[in-house]
Amino acid sequence: MTDYQGNPKGFVDEVITPALEALGLDGDLQAATELLLGTAMQESGLVFRKQLGGGPARGLFQMEPATHDDIWANFLKFRAALAAKVRQFLAGREVDAEELIDNDRYAAAMARIQYYRMGQIVGKDPVPDATDIAGMADYWKTYYNTAGGAGAPAQFVANWEAHHGPIA
Repeated sequence: MTDYQGNPKGFVDEVITPALEALGLDGDLQAATELLLGTAMQESGLVFRKQLGGGPARGLFQMEPATHDDIWANFLKFRAALAAKVRQFLAGREVDAEELIDNDRYAAAMARIQYYRMGQIVGKDPVPDATDIAGMADYWKTYYNTAGGAGAPAQFVANWEAHHGPIA
């Protein structure tokens, strides 16, 4: 398990890029990369692998086990080719939400699948353009954190600026 605190470039190079390339969902890898990087920085600061306060969220993307299981039961179950691409990150292990804690590429793939199914399939809403961090923040709130979630788009932007640099 690698520590990515203060190393967003390493996280992109070692985790996000390999996951996105394996899934093959994106013509514009930069936009999907920024979305996933912003999500991880917002959700965990690239530090916390279990939700603070004892909550259920797991991994650097802080996905809840119920969301993980729902993706498999109600989305990937009906998309065998895509499911096989995600399974490669399990290296023969069983599908289990606990993999999200230490298996960062699997967690990145599952986060991208969540955005794909909720944003692009259900919401018919494409990923915002690369460098549109404010748009990414709104997309995260709508399709990952949800309206009832504790986070706010302004926090997403502030975390992006704190961990990655100011928005140009």
